[in-house]
Amino acid sequence: MTNTPSLPVTSDDIRQAERQIKGAVLKTPCLPAPRLSKLTGADIFVKYENMQVTGSFKERGALVKLLSLSEDERKRGVIAMSAGNHAQGVACHSARLGIPATIVMPETTPFVKVAATREFGATVILAGDTVDAARAEAARIADENQLVWVHPFDDVRVIAGQGTIGFEILEEVPDLDVLVVPIGGGGLISGMAIAAKAMNPKIEVIGVETELYPAMWGKVNDKPVICAGATIAEGIAVRNVGTLTSEIVRQVVDDIILVKESTIEQAINAYLLYQHTIAEGAGAAGLAAVLTEPARFKGKKVGLVLCGGNIDPRLISSVVVRELARGGRLVSVRIDTPDRPGVLGEISTIIGDAKGNVVEVAHHHLFLNVPAKGATLDVTFEVFDRAHGQEIVDKLRTSGYTVRHQDLGQAIAEP
Repeated sequence: MTNTPSLPVTSDDIRQAERQIKGAVLKTPCLPAPRLSKLTGADIFVKYENMQVTGSFKERGALVKLLSLSEDERKRGVIAMSAGNHAQGVACHSARLGIPATIVMPETTPFVKVAATREFGATVILAGDTVDAARAEAARIADENQLVWVHPFDDVRVIAGQGTIGFEILEEVPDLDVLVVPIGGGGLISGMAIAAKAMNPKIEVIGVETELYPAMWGKVNDKPVICAGATIAEGIAVRNVGTLTSEIVRQVVDDIILVKESTIEQAINAYLLYQHTIAEGAGAAGLAAVLTEPARFKGKKVGLVLCGGNIDPRLISSVVVRELARGGRLVSVRIDTPDRPGVLGEISTIIGDAKGNVVEVAHHHLFLNVPAKGATLDVTFEVFDRAHGQEIVDKLRTSGYTVRHQDLGQAIAEP
């Protein structure tokens, strides 16, 4: 292995971090994913960091940082800012080591992450609607109370801790062609890229950001960017990337791919459907990158980091339903009908005889554009595919019903 002298973190630092966390952090499996390979055309291997106790890779770097503290620093306590995963990593290992921990989280953080952080025993403060607003409040509290700052990404020990994932992946699959890594502040990809290229200098390391938050892409390409909007990948919704991490990314990361929200949703659904595992938005970003540029990865051996699985259960339910709609497996129709007994039964029979499954019905009498002796039915039903849905719509029309067909896939598609 070789080190890059100009980098603030070396492969030796990462090896030391690996020894420090051994036995305290799970060495997660890195496994082939044949069904994702079939979906993408690449030879996919997945590193399941969602299997950590906290559901995320973040506890690696947090633990390395905590182990570096002096006795006085441990007594004073630590503070961290996080959208959830770093928070849980710091809270978990602070409790284990007997270090008081205060965590500042954005007000938009999913409830599941806030609750989990509190369960580890940390004091949780909600502040601001973004990661960066929460960071400013955490800095203020740290100064006021003389707490030790545990930065989520721009810290050499945190970067070294996250880099241990790179060694673990390459030890399992040494002949990877490409490593695809999500980017928030850049700590994960910085450490992993240093480790991976120390073991295999020819490997390509590609980062992933959402189109809504292309902060690292803008930084390394010296381009002005706008970072704003509601994203399903809140774990990588960062406006200001690290000073250390951006320099490392400039030197050792080969490219950054920007992905759409809809593609991240597709990736979350694919992990659930094909791998029977849960990925949060940030955790699914690597797969989203492969789905975004399939030709780039076709036939290559690709390593993905499923870096976190802490997603609100209601959100993942919504994602699954939306993916059914995008794939044409949910059909929504509005039917104008006479207001007489048996109509709903007739319509349900037509749909059922054609092997459709009615999942929702709304019966309207009071719409002003509905005749006094008429009614409107909004019916949503499940089908095998888009062609099957159109077949049922056609049967309703040939049975004499006026049917307005709303393609849910088009209705929720992004421009």
